[in-house]
Amino acid sequence: MPDASRSGAGRILPALAAVAMLLVAACTSVPFDYPKSESLAVAPSDDTRLGQRAAAWRAENKPGMSGFYPLFEGNDALGARLRLIEGADQTIDAQYFLIKGDLAGSLFAGKLLRAADRGVRVRFLVDDVFTTGLDEELALLNSHANVEVRLFNPISRQGFQSLNFLADFRRANRRMHNKSLTVDNVVTIVGGRNIADEYFQIGTEADFADFEVIGIGPVAAQVSKTFDIFWNSARAVPMEAFGRRVDAAQLDTLRQSMERYIAEADDGIYGRAVNSPFFDDLVAGRIEPIPSVAHVVTDRPEKLKVPIGGGQTLAGVLRRLIDEAEREVIFLTPYFVPRDAGVALLSEARARGVRVVILTNSLASTNHPVVHSGYAPYRRALLEAGVELYEVKVDAGGPLPLTMHTKAAVFDREVLFVGSLNLDPRSIDINTEMGVFLDSPGIGDRFAKIVDAATRRFTYRVVLDNGGLEWRYEDGAAPLVRTYEPDASFGRNFVADFARLLPIKDQL
Repeated sequence: MPDASRSGAGRILPALAAVAMLLVAACTSVPFDYPKSESLAVAPSDDTRLGQRAAAWRAENKPGMSGFYPLFEGNDALGARLRLIEGADQTIDAQYFLIKGDLAGSLFAGKLLRAADRGVRVRFLVDDVFTTGLDEELALLNSHANVEVRLFNPISRQGFQSLNFLADFRRANRRMHNKSLTVDNVVTIVGGRNIADEYFQIGTEADFADFEVIGIGPVAAQVSKTFDIFWNSARAVPMEAFGRRVDAAQLDTLRQSMERYIAEADDGIYGRAVNSPFFDDLVAGRIEPIPSVAHVVTDRPEKLKVPIGGGQTLAGVLRRLIDEAEREVIFLTPYFVPRDAGVALLSEARARGVRVVILTNSLASTNHPVVHSGYAPYRRALLEAGVELYEVKVDAGGPLPLTMHTKAAVFDREVLFVGSLNLDPRSIDINTEMGVFLDSPGIGDRFAKIVDAATRRFTYRVVLDNGGLEWRYEDGAAPLVRTYEPDASFGRNFVADFARLLPIKDQL
């Protein structure tokens, strides 16, 4: 018998055992039991600057109504956040899937720090999967007496992040995808944007088309309730739990750095954002909020603890609205993986005579070609059922490649949904999501008309012709017809085709 200590197995097995021990240790080193105090949103007050404006608007509208401004342009969306943070007098609650340490992220964090210096209470809850590289910056921000940062469902900081994620995959794979910013509990922003340059059209290699709403009035209190649920949940861990110690001198250094950065940005990114024509019209009163009844719906944190497929609060509401639609359903989703159940649901709507429209990314325009592998196999069945499919034309938006990131839906042109949920397994089954439903024919019809115009200008319509797929674009000087994935490179086709062979459809 060979000597195991000298064989390959004898050398490999101890190494594997050591790795396994490290992985197990990493799984148990997340400080979920770190002590923290519960806190809740402060009741809205008419004494704040934003509260006075909200009170004046409420006085002119029916009780229970909220007012909404649309945010189509990334530049306006950044300006809205910065202006609201600057206008805060009492509280700021921010909940996001990710923040990056880029220009937009630095401006956002710098404005939060300025608000805290004015005495504003700042609560910042961010999902941890893309945030581990910013621990030092978040710890510095958290060291301010008026700022509290919590990481949601964090990954162990011991060893390597990627190994820790894999070692604790069943838990770490479940993420908080919610996105909102609420100021003084009277104004809120809800939609699909994260805090990073690409979502605000800042110096990127692609043009991210997205959509959000600014809500004023009772809707803000509804969003605050959903924030509190996540903020006080067991999976929201205080930044102090990760052992990064900072002192007042370091915070002063950060403050000085942020002030220099904001000053340098005044004539550039910041100036463009807060001085856009949208805000000129807003301040001058040329844009009035659109009144609507609002219902905020969120998955609860417990969704991440139950078996995958459970806890689908938001997806359940969307399914019900599809079932109840009488005339038309329009969905805008950057990632569309319907699976058999989704095809059946939409086919049933078509059988009732409901027009069903899906606007999503093409293989060329998506920022995740792997996800396209989960969508492409269902196109034929959807088209045979009479579903209208539109895919973004990557070069239709100008010099930059166009990518759609909007998550929205319209039901019978009367109810508009805006939120964080994509029509894919990751949003429906795996992550938590949130959004707001605006019950107003005025808003629903207006948004549907914008979508109708956008499909003509910015998308191919996918159709069946002689048994094969065709992509048709008819807004240019001459109609374009393609019989293959239009504008997609060989590399993108290869990635999508290869991914289709992998057992990952339920993770997309």
